[in-house]
Amino acid sequence: MSLVIKNLQRVVPIRRVPLRRKMDIVRGILGVKNFDLGIICVDNKSIQHINRIYRKKNVPTDVLSFPFHENLKAGDFPRPASSDDYNLGDVFLGVEYIFQQCKENEDYYDILTMYNQEKLVLEELNRYTGARLQPLSRGLY
Repeated sequence: MSLVIKNLQRVVPIRRVPLRRKMDIVRGILGVKNFDLGIICVDNKSIQHINRIYRKKNVPTDVLSFPFHENLKAGDFPRPASSDDYNLGDVFLGVEYIFQQCKENEDYYDILTMYNQEKLVLEELNRYTGARLQPLSRGLY
């Protein structure tokens, strides 16, 4: 089904084609490629507004998700009753907030943890796609 990526902000440059490609791979790995998904990239002002409306928190945040199916436990997959139910929902990414957090919280432990997580994700993508991707910072840690 469809993957919709919208970039509604101008603060942080977003390359949608590589993001779409990688999200399609991740959806395939998770077994949800036949479900619709919306990913919306927004700035601090927009995500703060959404956070205030839906969570009553007047602060920006990194991610807000709005699942299409209610009452699912973590790790459960929806069981669509009709073709209209093949929808995961929407994920709002506060890319400006995420970018600021990355700049502010960059210390050695965080970098090493991020490197190890990136390596694990790339190993899984390699296994799934047959590629031979490596972390960009390989050899530094």
